[in-house]
Amino acid sequence: MNKDRIEMLEQFLKEDNSDPFNHYALALEYKDLKPEKAKSLFEHLLVTHPDYLPTYYIAGLFYSDQSENAKGLLILRKGLELARSQKNHSASRELQAAIQQIED
Repeated sequence: MNKDRIEMLEQFLKEDNSDPFNHYALALEYKDLKPEKAKSLFEHLLVTHPDYLPTYYIAGLFYSDQSENAKGLLILRKGLELARSQKNHSASRELQAAIQQIED
């Protein structure tokens, strides 16, 4: 976790709360050392920006790492559906691999 980067991202978020990348980048910074803050940001993204595909892979793995495999799998599967609907084959493969990793 980089304090300067977090301060910069929090400022970006204040300036433009509607940009999903600002929430996403901040969640990435918080996911290891402040998981509750990361969880809040991921939940916000999944609700307010359901078409922001990058969220699903990271959030699914995050929940799995937090011993919430069922929730992680649900998020990854929703992401896989979205990736397929967007015809994003690379993301589809990554999401499918993450699902298989958790299920094994």
